[in-house]
Amino acid sequence: MQEKTMGKLIESTFVTLDGSVDAPHEWSAPYWDDEHAAYASELLSAADGLLLGRETYAGFAQVWPTRPAGDPYTDRINALPKYVASTTLRPSELTWNAELLAGDTVESVREVKARTDGALLKFGTGALSQLLLDNALVDEYHFWVFPVIAGAGTRLFDGKADTTHLKLLGTTRFDSGIVVHRLAPR
Repeated sequence: MQEKTMGKLIESTFVTLDGSVDAPHEWSAPYWDDEHAAYASELLSAADGLLLGRETYAGFAQVWPTRPAGDPYTDRINALPKYVASTTLRPSELTWNAELLAGDTVESVREVKARTDGALLKFGTGALSQLLLDNALVDEYHFWVFPVIAGAGTRLFDGKADTTHLKLLGTTRFDSGIVVHRLAPR
């Protein structure tokens, strides 16, 4: 009998050249093109669910369900189950096909990974990203480095005290100047 494999957690993060992850909607849009859309669609189509922190969930849940049906990306993101890590939201406050991760977040993410055959895709950054990194729960990172210098803002993994080494799995370069580094923990 073959043992069930655990789902793979992929974190997809937009970041500026100076490491800022704040307000990507303010600096990333000029670089969105067909290459960007194709890569994002490929990531999303391979996902069996989304893992989101409270703020990312709130922003996404406000926008995505209002978009017209018929666009493959919109239809896919709206249809996927969402797993939301939050200590302040209540299950009754969730909509958009979302489930609150109750109790210990680390254990809840492990449980979701265990019951997922394919990939969980995580968008957004912040405390959840740090927690996942600290507990070795992310299997692969897709860092979308935009040719932008923000000059301010929260930095990717701000406050990370321990050195973490990653292995480069691949790099994708877009004509717009975006470079996606695909990395995995060593």
